[in-house]
Amino acid sequence: MIPKTLSASLLAALFLATPALAEEATIGRPIEGGSLHQGHLDMVAYYVPDGDLLEVTATFAPKAGGDPLRVVMGLANSDAVSFSIPGHPGSLYAFSRSGKEVTVSTETDTSLRADATMP
Repeated sequence: MIPKTLSASLLAALFLATPALAEEATIGRPIEGGSLHQGHLDMVAYYVPDGDLLEVTATFAPKAGGDPLRVVMGLANSDAVSFSIPGHPGSLYAFSRSGKEVTVSTETDTSLRADATMP
């Protein structure tokens, strides 16, 4: 009985200690796509080699409809960048490169939302 109670308590503590939801995709080859679907936006990304850079193209589409937003960036080896999308301040998108891999992730923190109620 104690192991089950301890496991349930540990699991509950992990969920309570996590303030944000996260999602991640790794792109390992040119033109291979990766996608994220957390929060209010769907995002798809791919890269193509451009000299020493990997040119990453990410397209963000609002789930509720509206115009998509496209971001294009060149990443050198070990580069990393993160940003939020205008109109969607509660989501942080991060792009990082290691060798020929690009990792894309998002964190959604409801406490960052503009419409969240303040105490």
